[in-house]
Amino acid sequence: MDVRNCRSCGKLYNYLSGPPLCPNCIKALDQKFEAVKEYVYDHPGAGMQEVSEEMEVSIPQIKQWIRDERLAFAEDSMIGLDCEGCGVTIKTGRLCKSCKEKLAKGLGDLYQKEAPPQKQKDPQKENPKMRYLDGSSSQWKTQ
Repeated sequence: MDVRNCRSCGKLYNYLSGPPLCPNCIKALDQKFEAVKEYVYDHPGAGMQEVSEEMEVSIPQIKQWIRDERLAFAEDSMIGLDCEGCGVTIKTGRLCKSCKEKLAKGLGDLYQKEAPPQKQKDPQKENPKMRYLDGSSSQWKTQ
């Protein structure tokens, strides 16, 4: 059993997985997320600072929701983040489309199956005839 203090309110809780927040704070954060999502939908031209001030949510929390692809913005929106790969402005996630494709291709190349190594042919197995040792000599005879 993993007991931790909530990062937000400081109460003890049984930690299972995810952010280090108690169930009550997670519920409150999810409600705040829904309110921010509605605000962004209703005010498509709003900047990150305005959203933060109006909805009383920290800018790092808004950025986290964007990185987690929970929030996405229209292409004409002022809000954007830098791609972690190349630095171009993106509206959601961590990577731009081209960086995602490069990463996927790199992982695909990494896991491609290699061709099995060619076995050297055994000269005795090339001829399917029966072989036996001649009793008078120690040479193989073929039938």
